[in-house]
Amino acid sequence: MIQTIPTTPIDGQKPGTSGLRKKTATFRQPHYLENFIESIWTGIGGVAGKVLVLGGDGRAFNVDAVQIILKMAAASGAAKVIVGQNGLLSTPAASHLIRIRSADGGIILSASHNPGGDDGDFGVKYNTANGGPAPESVTNAIFKASETVTEYRILDSNDLDLGTLGTQTLGGMQVEVVDSVSDFAALMESLFDFDAIRALFADGFTLRFDAMHAITGPYAREILVNRLGAPESAVMNATPRPDFGGGHPDPNPVWAHELMALMMGPDAPDFGAASDGDGDRNMIVGRATYVSPSDSLAVIAANAHLAPGYAKGLAGVARSMPTSEAVDRVAEARGLPCYATPTGWKFFGNLLDAGRATLCGEESAGTGSDHVREKDGLWAVLMWLNILASKRMSVAEAMHAHWDEFGRNFYSRHDYEAVDKAAAEELIAVLRARLDKLAGLPAGPLVVTEAEDFSYTDPVDGSVTAGQGLQLRFEGGARLVLRLSGTGTEGATLRVYMESFAADAFNQDPQIALADVIAAAEALAGIKTRLGRAQPDVVT
Repeated sequence: MIQTIPTTPIDGQKPGTSGLRKKTATFRQPHYLENFIESIWTGIGGVAGKVLVLGGDGRAFNVDAVQIILKMAAASGAAKVIVGQNGLLSTPAASHLIRIRSADGGIILSASHNPGGDDGDFGVKYNTANGGPAPESVTNAIFKASETVTEYRILDSNDLDLGTLGTQTLGGMQVEVVDSVSDFAALMESLFDFDAIRALFADGFTLRFDAMHAITGPYAREILVNRLGAPESAVMNATPRPDFGGGHPDPNPVWAHELMALMMGPDAPDFGAASDGDGDRNMIVGRATYVSPSDSLAVIAANAHLAPGYAKGLAGVARSMPTSEAVDRVAEARGLPCYATPTGWKFFGNLLDAGRATLCGEESAGTGSDHVREKDGLWAVLMWLNILASKRMSVAEAMHAHWDEFGRNFYSRHDYEAVDKAAAEELIAVLRARLDKLAGLPAGPLVVTEAEDFSYTDPVDGSVTAGQGLQLRFEGGARLVLRLSGTGTEGATLRVYMESFAADAFNQDPQIALADVIAAAEALAGIKTRLGRAQPDVVT
């Protein structure tokens, strides 16, 4: 029986760069999830007759949300929903499934790298038929619908068995429960030289992958252990938990401290890596060697041809504007087109679909290619393993070889988390108002040469996205970017990105190499005074 439930709009259901993220308790409130799902149906022109993919990272409320969404899809006439076993799918696996099954779109339940559990965060994101996050035209339509929703439809039925593979019927809709891992693992095997990586392990190469009690545990076990021959101990924290084991599933040196302690210690394995809550981010670490996400993107761009799936070369590369310009140097040397886009993987979609770019990356630990339309943590790990298996170098040797050829872009991001939103917005607004007057003026020890509020014109469809972050350049080539993040659920997060180039002297600590840029950021923005924070919460 289909029920029509009266409701009223709920404030604040505007999707950000990666869908709608709120506290888990907020999503559990009566009508909250249902209102947003109904708004998705309206925003995409309805789901009658459509095929959708559905799954999430297993955080608290994932199972309940999957059952609710299935019943709402059935009540609104969807033809079929393909759902990951037990409601689980990593974000890149969901993107791949949308593409290979020619689905009309999909719903991914995740708050990515944000903490989980009953006191943590939950999120809902709609991906379109190309497998990528919905563009702003769609998210704007969803938000508009959320402001006027008056009712939603839901099937009154028992919950489905999502643990058994196969097809069931819910009302007039088919529900196909599929293995969450197998299709994705097969894709990875088609892209990388698994024989070479197996030989690397057989020769004694050691690995530790930290799944952070998140979704990539089962994927890493299947690929790294079952298919590539690494020992069981190579994958740590491999069982997904609703609260991520009480940890923060963000693969950076601060939150992946267990892995970092191992990799910097006397008994470090040759290679370390981690992924986040929904499997789309990565961290790469060698023995006593942390690889910044920006450097990782550049190394992959320079060496992707070593993997069979990329042997023909790259059509182009793309990075988010705040990401370091290390990949730009590779692109220039290789004669490749290079694009700088706003933050948010959806901005890469047009470039990938149009064949203008093969490789994309963000400084926030996201790297991927045209194999899906999301960033992909395990893909990046396997690309690094393929490169090391081909070159027979350590991570440290690979990094120094790269810097010897291209120079080093020293780079760091300082995050000021959960700060007063009004104060953070005022900081940005005050600096934005001064941008056109800064060229030629001192900023601490540096002198400003250019200052802009970054705007992006999509080279494929001509759409313009403005107000994407304050970007300043200085004499000597240093660069500074300030922007407010859209991925938090409390207060605001100010991200400050700093970069300078060195043709030699590669072994400096980045914080020392960037001291002048750090001082310039404080002189320009007054972070300590305006936000009351003497130090950033996270430095990467």
